[in-house]
Amino acid sequence: MVRIGIVGAGAVSDYHHVPGIRLDSRAELVAACDQDRALLERRRKDWQIDHITMDYREICADPDVDAIIIATPNCTHLPISLEAAANGKHILCEKPLGLNAEEVRRMYHAARDAGVVHMTAFTYRFAPSMRYLKSLVATGQLGEPRHFRSQRFLDWPETSWGWRQYKAQAGAGDLFDMTIHRLDFAIDLVGPLQRISGAVARFAPRTVTREGTACAPSEVDDWSCLIGEFQSGCVGVWEGTTLAKGYGLNGFGHEWAEINGSEASAVYRLHEPNTLLLGRSGHDLAPVPVPPEFLAPTGSPRDPAVGEPARVFRYDLVWEFVSAIVERRPANPSFYDGLRAQVVADAVLKSHAQRTWVDIPDEPR
Repeated sequence: MVRIGIVGAGAVSDYHHVPGIRLDSRAELVAACDQDRALLERRRKDWQIDHITMDYREICADPDVDAIIIATPNCTHLPISLEAAANGKHILCEKPLGLNAEEVRRMYHAARDAGVVHMTAFTYRFAPSMRYLKSLVATGQLGEPRHFRSQRFLDWPETSWGWRQYKAQAGAGDLFDMTIHRLDFAIDLVGPLQRISGAVARFAPRTVTREGTACAPSEVDDWSCLIGEFQSGCVGVWEGTTLAKGYGLNGFGHEWAEINGSEASAVYRLHEPNTLLLGRSGHDLAPVPVPPEFLAPTGSPRDPAVGEPARVFRYDLVWEFVSAIVERRPANPSFYDGLRAQVVADAVLKSHAQRTWVDIPDEPR
């Protein structure tokens, strides 16, 4: 049994991680940590756990905890992960892993050198249509990849993001929160990036909370965009925004990730994760059902026919984490994958500040 402690008992843990733990008979949620005592008391009842604490070091040092899930503000990921690695705990951490690549590099090296399983919560890799798209690329069914294209458009309220809108706590806004997922998509599908040119912008001041209370204005981007050249010769374009009016799509927003190959094109969309768009010359893009073998990973306890498709694939994240621990192998995606994406995200900020292209160095393992 893999005994898991969650650090950060907010909505992400309740929406993604706890349901994933509950589905896996090899895993047990045994502890939770948060700075909000009232929230912890609710989670004690809702999650049916006895061990709650406001000190993450207590969970990291607990001999009855095998693994840690970190779902806290970005600025806290580094100290928590270093403490967990020092205590021999396996680590699944929300993205971005840190405030910059140097922090993430420290996290990766600490976990690697401690010999613990480490995993980045790039949840969308587990969407059935993304898994099928990766197979089509890997087996050459699209031909040589030429263009990668990503759009992530959200229609979010222009009220405060809380800690997420301040650089000291979040690092960046849409770029680190949303676009970084799509950077990981691209690197996983096509391979390493060689150079990029990027920009960010902030349009919403976010000086009022949802309750109407005044707050300090946002310091981070709510729009990000970049173009990139891959080592393979493929090119890519990414755009993300939280201010795309009319793009609610039942709360899931608009997501479009596309590969144009020399033989065919394929498109992943978040709100229809069990369907892929495919097209060849002379035939328009058309929906194709994801084959059954890609609807869930082999061995996953999740029934693909149960639940909202755009939500339930996320539970496979914890399944992969637990599987890696049980099978004594690396998790995928790892902290190394989180580092590669972070290096590119940092380069976007540098490119915007310097108004120039930025080379992406190879990151040693």
